[in-house]
Order: sequence, then structure tokens, then C-alpha cells
Amino acid sequence: MKALILDFDGVIADSAKESFLVAVQAYLHECPKSLLVHRKSRELYQPFRDLMPLGNRAEDFGTALAALEKELTFEDQEAYDRFRAKQDPLWLAQFHSRFYRVRATMAERDPDRWRALMRPFPPLLEFLRRRAGQTAYAIATAKDRPSVEALLEDYGATDLFPGHLILDKETGETKAAHLERLRELLGVEYAEMTFVDDKVNHLDAVASLGVRCALATWGFNGMREHELAIRRGYLMLTLENLDEKLFDKVPATH
Repeated sequence: MKALILDFDGVIADSAKESFLVAVQAYLHECPKSLLVHRKSRELYQPFRDLMPLGNRAEDFGTALAALEKELTFEDQEAYDRFRAKQDPLWLAQFHSRFYRVRATMAERDPDRWRALMRPFPPLLEFLRRRAGQTAYAIATAKDRPSVEALLEDYGATDLFPGHLILDKETGETKAAHLERLRELLGVEYAEMTFVDDKVNHLDAVASLGVRCALATWGFNGMREHELAIRRGYLMLTLENLDEKLFDKVPATH
């Protein structure tokens, strides 16, 4: 393994609550007559989180809330994709823009509270620190770069990821675009890259490249995604087996 490439939300950062709060505000801006205004956040949060693994980008948060408003559930990725395909592309684009405006406002008005909504997964950062220098680290995320950089600074992890190897939402709509660009930047073969994400659909998007794919089971997924990942032959990572699964051996202790 010459490159370890990580998604950010759900892999490095536990950001589900922040995504939910921003998404609800953005949705109510775009749909002021929505009946969701009468629903309590605690009633919506878990159903929203259950739908997170089925999406790719910020506009999927709007799609998820539209589904919750209609009291819809999806048994698999295909069912979700069919519902998403029926959404107005213009509305999706407007929601995407609104989402990032709401996030920027939240971060500006109360940066401490905003950052507190997105704490890291400490065992992962400890693993990355322990293995630093043994392989190149990169980030492939649908998040915006300023947010990623601010949070890495907050986590004390800025030094782990070279700036040019942090690829955000502007790189492309799928993680395949991120990995294609990272292959160019790193000068390595796909077979020498490992990509870790908490969403099976993101792993599916890059598996055909020949990248080693690994599901972060501590992220925004559940048994539905775990069973899919096992069937597809992806590595199943926990915060306890990172050394064994990614490097084939546990480093000696002294």
C-alpha cells in the first residue's frame, strides 16, 4: 500500500449531527411550507441518519428530508436512487448551494459550537499518527475544503495530510474523480491505493478502478451496508483492527 485515502465525514469526523442541523435549516429555507417544521429534531435525526449511507453529496441531504416528509422508506440503494431521480435538478442545485451557505453562516456566527458538533474519532487519529511515514495519506471528500482544513487544525492533525492531497467537493461528483486525480498526484497505481469510506455506494464507485476498498464500520452505516460490503468483498474495518487489516500486522510494542 503506497497510499491510504480517507473519506472525511463518517471516517475522520463524526459529523452526522452537524449535517443534520445544517440540512434541516437549508430545507426549511427552500421549502418554507414544509410540514417538517412541526416535527421535533429528535424524531427526525435517526431516520435521517439511516438514509445518509444512500447519498453522495449535500443535495442528497435534501433528498433524504423530502423522503422523510413523505414518510417514505427505502429497502436498498436502487429504491433510493429511483426516488432521487424524480427530484427536480434545479431544486437539488439550489439546495446544494443553500446547504453550504447555511454551514458557512453557522461556522462564522459560532465557530466553537460548530466545531463541537464534529468531533474526530480518536482511535483513527492515533492509528494515523502511529503509522505516519509508512504510506502517503490523502483525503477524498464531498465536504468543502475550508471546513476540512478548519477541523483538521482543531484535531491537531494538519501535519498528517499535505494540502495538495486534500481533495474536496470541487474535484468531482463521485469518488472515482477524486481517486483518478490522486493517482496523478501521487504517481502510484490503483492497486497500490486503499480507499476507506463509510458508504458502500462510494466504494462501489471506485472498485472497478482496482483500488482496495474498505468500509469504515464506525461511520454512518448499519447492517444493511455491512452485509453489502461483505458480499462485495470489501475490507471490514473497525477502530480496533486497523493495523491488522490495512498493514497485515500489528506494530511491536516496546
